[in-house]
Amino acid sequence: GASLSSLTKDDGERIVRFTFAVPDAVGDDHAAMLVAQLTGRTANLFLLDERGRVRDSMRPSRGEGQEVGDVYTAPAARSEAAPVADGASATPRKNATTTRKELTIERAGFASLSDALDGHYARLERERAFDSRAVAATSRLGREISKLRKLRDNLARDLAAHGEAEAHRRAGDLLLANIGTAERNGGTVRLTDFYAEDAPVVELEIDEGRSLQEEAAHRFARYGKAKRAAQEISERLKTIGTEMSALEEKRAGLEAIVAARDEDALAAFTDVEGGAVKSKAPPRGKRAKKEGGQGLRAVRRYRSSDGYEILVGRGPRENDQLTFRVARSYDTWLHAADYPGSHVVVRSRSRDEQVPHRAIVEAAQLAANFSKAAKDSKVAVNYTQRKFVSKPKGAVPGLVYLSSFRTLLVEPREELERI
Repeated sequence: GASLSSLTKDDGERIVRFTFAVPDAVGDDHAAMLVAQLTGRTANLFLLDERGRVRDSMRPSRGEGQEVGDVYTAPAARSEAAPVADGASATPRKNATTTRKELTIERAGFASLSDALDGHYARLERERAFDSRAVAATSRLGREISKLRKLRDNLARDLAAHGEAEAHRRAGDLLLANIGTAERNGGTVRLTDFYAEDAPVVELEIDEGRSLQEEAAHRFARYGKAKRAAQEISERLKTIGTEMSALEEKRAGLEAIVAARDEDALAAFTDVEGGAVKSKAPPRGKRAKKEGGQGLRAVRRYRSSDGYEILVGRGPRENDQLTFRVARSYDTWLHAADYPGSHVVVRSRSRDEQVPHRAIVEAAQLAANFSKAAKDSKVAVNYTQRKFVSKPKGAVPGLVYLSSFRTLLVEPREELERI
């Protein structure tokens, strides 16, 4: 196995280099280096070869000298670290004091430097696992969206190809109308177009092996087939459009989770998306209460200026839990109009109470803020009672239908107190 031959620390930097002698198959030693880069947000662990090139790293890293195949280069030092580095040669005692202070800060809360390093690398491992899971989930959603987009484009082309349905019907009508006067020459027939202005003579290509009556029947059959196909394709395109909207909403929820570095929410998202989860009717009784409690833990909670509790979903699955397992029929429900985003619920204090307009406006601002329209200056937000919100049969998580609603125009904000 490899043996440690030296241990050094870069001057003025939080970079420690472990040099190892690694024997090859015939017993000759080759140098390899492990670089511990303890530099805050850019912290990482690199394995270098004999030429100082990066062979691997504990977590993905970007930047010159930080990627696999690059000659390793330490990240640019922060400006506030310069006085310590500049003063190292001039005032060694002062530098030693500073170094001890830095080590004390790094070890704060740990019994030893070894424990501090263990904690540090455990955090790095969690971050790497989070990044890996986020990339996998994002890629999976991207593939699903691309697949649906390709299917949509293919169906659109098929629909255009079936656009000749009326032409087939018209040809059949003309053939029957000219059955006694048509001038036929092999695979071509001359017909009078009685349906056009001035009744011009037109030529129509037909199958030489068919009579005019058989050709007319053939054209009517093609008309019926094309019309039915066009109807089916239109329905499929509508379904695909709904599925794509739902996937875009999922992607928006995932982006929000990744931006917040929310490990629990990402784990819940990937657990749901990784399995064959189908839409189900809302549970009843004890199970509904149990899952309702879980739903409360999976949402953001706010307090309005009037003291009303406002709940905000984190992602498509959490939106479903909030709307169909937590919200009551008389609670106020909100969502950004025509944009993917969070479901928002204002909890009413009683069945007969009217939620104040101020609380609805503040909830609408949250709905706008947690949507794809968050960067717009003004956003339209739909609101209604929960009882007017339903889920289409077989719809993906987060997709709902509103039978009645009103609309507010608000500025996206998140200024309320979190609870």
